Amino acid sequence: MPIYEYHCSDCGKDFEILVFKSDEKVTCPECKSEKVERLLSGFAHKCDGPMVSSSGGGCSSCSGGSCSSCH
Repeated sequence: MPIYEYHCSDCGKDFEILVFKSDEKVTCPECKSEKVERLLSGFAHKCDGPMVSSSGGGCSSCSGGSCSSCH
């Protein structure tokens, strides 16, 4: 059950809501309007240690792995 971000066209409020079904009607919690649009959400992830690319290789000037001269 994802949490989606929405923007209300009537009152301008941005809000998040837990959506249980894909066809669920979403209304603004501030003004109760149904004129809402789902926003494109981003996410962040924090981890300890160095950042590692999931693509595997380094850059074209490296013979393998990653280096500090180009990253």
